[in-house]
Amino acid sequence: MSYKTAYRKQANIIKESFLFAISSVSVNKLRTFLSLFGITIGIFAIISVSTLLDSLESNVKQSIATLGENTLYIDKWDWVGGQDYPWWEYMRRPLPKIEEARKIEEMSQTADAVCFTASLSFPVKYKKNATSNSTITGVSYSYNKVRSFDIQNGRYFTELESRSGKGVAIVGTNIVKDLFEGENPLGKSIKIGAQKVSIIGVFKREGKMPFSSSIDDELIIPVMFAQKLVNLKTYEGGVNIVIKGKQNIALRELKDEIRMLMRKIRRTPPIKKDDFSLNEMATITQSADAIFASINIGGIIIGGLSIIVGGFGIANIMFVSVRERTNIIGIQKALGAKKSFILLQFVYEAVLLAVAGGAIGLLLVFLGTLIINQVFTDFTISLTIYNLVKGLTISAVIGFISGLLPAMNAANLDPVVAINTK
Repeated sequence: MSYKTAYRKQANIIKESFLFAISSVSVNKLRTFLSLFGITIGIFAIISVSTLLDSLESNVKQSIATLGENTLYIDKWDWVGGQDYPWWEYMRRPLPKIEEARKIEEMSQTADAVCFTASLSFPVKYKKNATSNSTITGVSYSYNKVRSFDIQNGRYFTELESRSGKGVAIVGTNIVKDLFEGENPLGKSIKIGAQKVSIIGVFKREGKMPFSSSIDDELIIPVMFAQKLVNLKTYEGGVNIVIKGKQNIALRELKDEIRMLMRKIRRTPPIKKDDFSLNEMATITQSADAIFASINIGGIIIGGLSIIVGGFGIANIMFVSVRERTNIIGIQKALGAKKSFILLQFVYEAVLLAVAGGAIGLLLVFLGTLIINQVFTDFTISLTIYNLVKGLTISAVIGFISGLLPAMNAANLDPVVAINTK
């Protein structure tokens, strides 16, 4: 027998087995539905969690890119505290100062930009409209170098406006929507507390950010103007120094130099601890990674249990199918059907059931992403090709495992005994 003839024969066996499997699945609709259900729930649980976490991770990376991966924040407090967090030590620490930011900018060899920021809490008013949920941030001139954003209308501060503390502001789209109700905000005067400021720019819409306030709800003013609203030397509302490292400088190198400079500026003796904290985005993302991992494990456990139950369901129904079709199997064997033909017939049936169940689960995940994207417009979730392939692969493997033993039992039946079975 030539290689081509053997190949054609094997292909015909696979094709006929596949057609027998499809015929059996289409005839027994109730049994097919019951077989699909467990796999559908399992794939839905695993892939929905995986899809959600992938989307969250994507948003986290976007947030980090916006704030800068190679960026340090000098604060009075650590961002993440444990059970033994010595808050009484942090209470005694001095606040970061504008003068310290200027000295770091002058002395640092590794910093690309240094910015002093202060978060304020004041009502913002325009005529009869007011907003209380906006983030007011006093910033020094280099803010646009340490924080990534685009201005869709207007312009950024000039250095003269920043240093002189002129009453100008750049606002986010949500603030524009709340205050101006369709009016062009450029050149309009608004009130922050008792102080008037003129709007010179509007940020381009950014969307919600997982680990930082969105620029859409932010209003920035020169930090020297912010001093007219609060005393920044004693203000505990949230002041820090933001430092972005040069492109070719590792974060560890930047951190070591800034620590040395801060100790030098504050004249901290060698035997004393730092009286400041150097925070970075990695601190928060590491905590987030641990949370994501726990959620992922939970989803895998719940989905895995559902898939195992579904697999047992498929195996049980396949055993029933073998028993019901014993007489037909005997006739097929008597007519010359080989073990491989019978084996493939039942394995295909089990795989078809599992993959169909998985496909329905994936369809439910896809529909869920569409609904979530419609309801939460600032947070995008998408079913990736990777998760799609993963879901179908898991389904196929479970179907193969579940159908293998019933298929082997069918393939090993004695044709004489099988034909006489009622």
